[in-house]
Amino acid sequence: MEAIEELVIQPCASSLYLRPFRLCYRQNGTKKIWDFMRTHDSVSILIFNTSRQCFVVVKQFRPAVYMCEVERQCPQVFQNQDKENFCHLEDPLPAAVGVTYELCAGIVDKPDLSLEEIAREEVLEECGYCVPVTDLRKITSYRSGVGVTGSRHTLFYAEVTDQMKTGEGGGQPEEGELIEVVEIPLEDYMKFAFDESLPKTPGVILGFVWFQNNIAPKLPKK
Repeated sequence: MEAIEELVIQPCASSLYLRPFRLCYRQNGTKKIWDFMRTHDSVSILIFNTSRQCFVVVKQFRPAVYMCEVERQCPQVFQNQDKENFCHLEDPLPAAVGVTYELCAGIVDKPDLSLEEIAREEVLEECGYCVPVTDLRKITSYRSGVGVTGSRHTLFYAEVTDQMKTGEGGGQPEEGELIEVVEIPLEDYMKFAFDESLPKTPGVILGFVWFQNNIAPKLPKK
């Protein structure tokens, strides 16, 4: 993982993926105010390689996770901040503190494509497997970031083989993606899911627990 350099913290307005809003409303006679962000819905895919009996996940640097760790270890960085002041972190933490394990995933930003088609594209771009749309099985959908974004996330399951691998994956460098493909052996996946020393998204845990309840019992006994 590359080092973090020239780190500057500054406030920002809306971006391509996040739009801030303030909601003023009355609930049961009480006036309330809530700040939230509008963002795209998203998909993720739990991938199981049947050739090697392993799960295929991704690992990447997440700036928000990194900054939470910066705040935990260096709380003075966020003190006395306002819109007129930027903060320079003289001695940045190693990039590894911001790396998380995740399911292959992507945002829903192509209205002409179905969720399955978007999921298929993400599997190919991030993990290098060519999966037919018909092989994607929807597990469930749910609301994520309910206190901040409330966007809808849809989780799929796909089984792949070594013969379906047509590329190295890794995302799209031209879009700034730097993704490492990681394989989790079948015999280790539940231990991995609850190992707090390995930062991961809730989708990984949800996906592995779903697999344990719905797919694992049907696998051939060794």
